Amino acid sequence: MPTPPPRPRTPVEALPSANGLRLQARDVGQEVRGAGRVLHGISLDIAPGRLTVIAGSSGAGKTVLLQTLAGLTTPTEGEVLHDGARPGPPGPEFGFVPQEDILHRELPLRRTLGYAAGLRMPPGTPARTVTETVDRVLGTLGLSERAATPVRALSGGERKRAGIAVELLTRPRVLFLDEPTSGLDPVTGAELLRTLRSLAEDGTTVVMTTHVLADLQRCDQVVFLSPGGEVAYAGEPAALCGAFEVATVEDVYGAVAEGRRVERAAPDEPVRADAVPPPPRAPGIGALRQWSLLTRRGSALLLHSRLSVAVLAGSPVMIVAMFAVLFRAGAFDPAAPDPASTAMIMFWIAFGAFFFGLTYGLLQICTELPVLRREWLAGLRIGPYVASKLTTTLPVLAVADALLLAVLRVLDRLPAANWSTYGSLFVSSVLASAAALALGLLASAAVSEPGQATLMLPLLCFPQVLFSGAFVPVPRMARAGEAVSWAMTNRWAFEALGSGVGLASLWRTAASPLGPPLLESYGDSFGHPASRGWVILAGFTLLFLACTWVILARKCREGAARSRAGR
Repeated sequence: MPTPPPRPRTPVEALPSANGLRLQARDVGQEVRGAGRVLHGISLDIAPGRLTVIAGSSGAGKTVLLQTLAGLTTPTEGEVLHDGARPGPPGPEFGFVPQEDILHRELPLRRTLGYAAGLRMPPGTPARTVTETVDRVLGTLGLSERAATPVRALSGGERKRAGIAVELLTRPRVLFLDEPTSGLDPVTGAELLRTLRSLAEDGTTVVMTTHVLADLQRCDQVVFLSPGGEVAYAGEPAALCGAFEVATVEDVYGAVAEGRRVERAAPDEPVRADAVPPPPRAPGIGALRQWSLLTRRGSALLLHSRLSVAVLAGSPVMIVAMFAVLFRAGAFDPAAPDPASTAMIMFWIAFGAFFFGLTYGLLQICTELPVLRREWLAGLRIGPYVASKLTTTLPVLAVADALLLAVLRVLDRLPAANWSTYGSLFVSSVLASAAALALGLLASAAVSEPGQATLMLPLLCFPQVLFSGAFVPVPRMARAGEAVSWAMTNRWAFEALGSGVGLASLWRTAASPLGPPLLESYGDSFGHPASRGWVILAGFTLLFLACTWVILARKCREGAARSRAGR
């Protein structure tokens, strides 16, 4: 069957030419935690503007070598040089495409690339230039007709090309790809290799790993690793089979598995003294602009995510329904108050605000960690990223808290009070939601997948219920329980709400015989101004956000350098 012609596309030459990076490895050895020594004595010289394929059997260390050459991890032995110098921090001129998707799936492809371009392109780039760059890259990769399609609706091959499109927005000098043709049909894989070759011919240094045999014949240089992580062959693909005296590429794998090696199939190209110096590195955008762009993107993702909309809309409805079923109207009636019900109403408002923030925050980071890691390599700062999560979601939570208080007042589950009282209740609720959101972000950053975040929900909720001081007043707790309650944001939200609504005064003057004993059991829980609870809740929010920043910074560094010894 004849091979169908490739889809028409804009030639790569339509993109600005790149000044490729020269890569050198000198006696590189690499250890991986839990796997021991993976690479041994790797020496390579990859000239600018060449397409190099790293091949070998599973466990040979292909991904480890790719990440080491990229400078994402420091070799245990030897050194890696970029243009004759130690690798510096990654930036827009550096491209790395991992196996997993590095794009948000909810937004249309063109809009997704537009946000990526905003983070990568120099400050002050006109919007028209950003749009033209995105359209040009879409044309280069044959994705123009899919520009309005949500990323989740793209085929596997289209998503692979979309991931590469992100890197081409700033025309990198070097592009690293981890098995870009894995899982693609032969026609799509060959088409992707033609695109990568065109990039190399136009100046970009391209290095990729592969398990696909056909890829080895479409590159400029093959680096074949032995099962022990040594270079079994480095040279032109046309000479690969002859070097091992076998008939097919499949036989090369068998020969290498038997321990055969070709020390040097082609001489190194010397580094020219008159090589063209790399262009000056363009400054990245500032933290404030990153925060603004990430907040806009987060808002767009929020509106396009059905799960997020369902959680935000469903949680207040559930809480209001619970109030209507559990409590009778008129609990705050000064003539005949119900002290026990008033305490429980304040607690469930506090817990409702906590639940709103926690349930959304838990899925905010773990679902997009690969995207964050890649954008961090391109210059994204962790601080603006974390701050954008708060500013994207907190206004929505504030609206939910306001609606909750308004509906409860209409249902007569809250007292007829002045604006000052309800202002206090609103501030307490919003700060409770903010602290819970920050706690959810912290948990989301700490776990590695969404399933683990879901399991965290009851683990985080139960202590907030038990040690809030609502069911067992803090003065009645054992010393250990009282110590734990200090770390519960729900305790401070409950006490701030109770102080704001005046529970102590209501119970003191209550005709019900339960009032004075209940007030005595709670001690001075509601004897402090609500502002005390506000300060503590704000402090917890900042603490949780700072811890989230620390964890994400560590994960980005370790994730970028993480090597999977299984390859």
